[in-house]
Amino acid sequence: MGGVRAFNPRTPGTRQMTVLDFSEITKTVPEKSLTERRLRHGGRNNTGRITSRFRGGEAKRAYRLVDFRREKEKIPGKVAAIEYDPNRNANIALIFYVDGEKRYILAPVGLEVGHTIIAADVCDIKPGNCLPLGFIPVGSLVHNIELKPKAGGKLVRSAGMAAQVLGKEESYANIRLPSGEVRKILLTCKATIGQVGNLAFENVVTGKAGRTRHKGRRPHVRGTAMNPVDHPHGGGEGRTKGGRHPVSPWGQLAKGKKTRNNARTDKFILERRKK
Repeated sequence: MGGVRAFNPRTPGTRQMTVLDFSEITKTVPEKSLTERRLRHGGRNNTGRITSRFRGGEAKRAYRLVDFRREKEKIPGKVAAIEYDPNRNANIALIFYVDGEKRYILAPVGLEVGHTIIAADVCDIKPGNCLPLGFIPVGSLVHNIELKPKAGGKLVRSAGMAAQVLGKEESYANIRLPSGEVRKILLTCKATIGQVGNLAFENVVTGKAGRTRHKGRRPHVRGTAMNPVDHPHGGGEGRTKGGRHPVSPWGQLAKGKKTRNNARTDKFILERRKK
C-alpha cells in the first residue's frame, strides 16, 4: 500500500508539501488506444460565458477511457498494470481480457498485477470483480455503484471510498454511502467489490499555490474584497462582514442551506447524511 513522501525544506513551497510515493504504480505511459484528447474550457460554456468561476490554465493531460459500465460479462481479464490517472484521485488498472481486448478499471485495494477479475452474476467476492447487488452478500464493501441498470457506475469512485451493503428487501438493496447516507438501489444495478485504492491521497498536502494552478484552479476572490456591484458582501468602510449571513454572489445562502429539490427520488433515501 502506497504512502506519501515529504521533502527537505529547502524552499517555502516544499516545507509543508507532500506527494504520493507512487509505489503502487507499475507503468508510467498510458495505453494509447485507451486515451483520447481532453478539451479544456476554462469554466466557459458553449456561448463563452463563465459558468464555473476561478477555473482555467491547468496542465495538459490525456483522458483515460475508464470502463465504469463493466458490461464485458463472463470474460475473465488479467491485471497487466496499475497506472496513475491525472484526471482522478484513484489509480487505474489496465486489464487484458482473454479475447484480446484491453480496458481500464478503477484499481481497488488489494488488486495487483497478475490477478484475474471478471464481471458476472456468479463469481468470487474479491476486489475488482463486478456483479449485481442482488448477488453481493450483506456486509460487503463495494464501489462504482450504478443508480440505473446498465447506466454505468456513478457512486463511490474516489480514492479510499467504499460503500456497504446493509440489507436487501423486495427489489432493492440498502446501501450505506461514504457520506453516511443510506439509500435504496435496485438489486439489478451492478457494483464492484472492494474499496477504491490510493488510500494515501487524503494525506497529500498541496504545499504551494502553484500546484493548485496546475490543477486548473485560479485564485478564489473573497466576496468582502469586492465592490457592492460584484457581490452582496462587497463595499463598506474598512473591513466589514456586511451584517448578513454568508451568501453566494447571487444571494444564495452559502453555509448549510439545503438545496436538494428532487421529490421524485426522495423515497429512495432512507437516512440522510446530515442528522
